[in-house]
Amino acid sequence: MTAPIADQSAEQLPRPTRLSEVKGWFFTADQLLFDWFLRHQQDRAEPGDLLELGAYMGKSAIFLGARQRTGERFTVCDLFDSPAEDASNSQEMKKSYATLTRRAFEANYLAFQEELPDILQGLSSIVGDHVEEGSVRFAHIDASHLYEHVHGDIRAVRKLLTDHGVVVMDDYRAEHCPGVAAATWQAVTNEGLRPICITGTKFYGTWGDPEPLQQALVEWIEARGDIWHEVQYVNDAPLVRLSAKGAKEPAHPVSRYRSTGVRSPQRPAARAPQASRPGPRPARGTLRRVALDVLPPVVTRAVRNARKRARTR
Repeated sequence: MTAPIADQSAEQLPRPTRLSEVKGWFFTADQLLFDWFLRHQQDRAEPGDLLELGAYMGKSAIFLGARQRTGERFTVCDLFDSPAEDASNSQEMKKSYATLTRRAFEANYLAFQEELPDILQGLSSIVGDHVEEGSVRFAHIDASHLYEHVHGDIRAVRKLLTDHGVVVMDDYRAEHCPGVAAATWQAVTNEGLRPICITGTKFYGTWGDPEPLQQALVEWIEARGDIWHEVQYVNDAPLVRLSAKGAKEPAHPVSRYRSTGVRSPQRPAARAPQASRPGPRPARGTLRRVALDVLPPVVTRAVRNARKRARTR
């Protein structure tokens, strides 16, 4: 496994105590689908490793790592602090991920896992040199938003996936990154990628047969009862569209620091609730003084003048 970088240990940085404290965009529908696909593969003993291109602060990587099976390899590829090779990619990194560092990713990941995944620091185009062809059962592509890079990522992942492997494309429909949409649907129309399902933020597909997965997925959705879905047809092929607003999230990874009682530097320890006891009743004179303080000034002066006249009689 990859060791933390040497200039500053990840263990010295703030440590999240729950997944929701890790910065990033990983919504309920996609958490449910990641969990379902990985469990579906596990139930059928499908072999293969895990891969993520583009990690940001590690939110989805932590989720994936918690579902990594014994003997599997989990590879994460990201530029982190490395400079991009071309000007447009450097500009995007500076604008979107100015606070991204490898140390922050490692600190977040190690808050939930004992060991880091295999980390490749560099452009996602290098992943083919480090991951064996046909070895990946589940890949998440969330690196560049530029068409030429996303197109290359899709082609690289196609070689790395197993026959029944699943690829997930982030931001396939976001208005700020049309290059992702162009590369995704071009892969569908020209390169044999077959859609399985979509959420508001992610596209799920395979170069294998999607119909058994779609049938099992729809059965699972209908059995749950808290996920909305419909089946549309794109070029005469079925596509499951779903939304999980209000649905119960799957089990999240448990932070090592919360479970061992180590407090996060950013969150004070919660105090045990105590039974409330009625305090001492204030004296009548105190109540009168408080009443005078909150009454309008004209009324207060009238009351005080009346008291003076009574005392001088």
